[in-house]
Amino acid sequence: VQLQASGGGLVQAGGSLRLSCAASGSIFSINTMGWYRQAPGKERELVALTTDGGSTKFADSVKGRFTISRDNAKNTVYLQMNSLKPEDTAVYYCNADTWGEDLRYREVWGQGTLVTVSS
Repeated sequence: VQLQASGGGLVQAGGSLRLSCAASGSIFSINTMGWYRQAPGKERELVALTTDGGSTKFADSVKGRFTISRDNAKNTVYLQMNSLKPEDTAVYYCNADTWGEDLRYREVWGQGTLVTVSS
């Protein structure tokens, strides 16, 4: 199973970006899908996640500004980021808890996409 993330880029403060992450491979099911980020010199942190049941969780720093959604038919998760701030600058990684067709559990990470917010 692989995750392919896209949608990062350079945006001015107050702007918006939408990240996408598509899972591919021999997938039986996907439980939680989410986004993490890592800023220079900092540890990777959770940004948002969504379960297959539709529950969501957000970091306090992005509540009210970011939304997460998923298209189960496409095995894709989206992160809509509004009112971006310079402190949102980081490499964003998607993550998924997957069950393959071999019925093995795998936690999978995408390759990361850079989001840069200029002041």
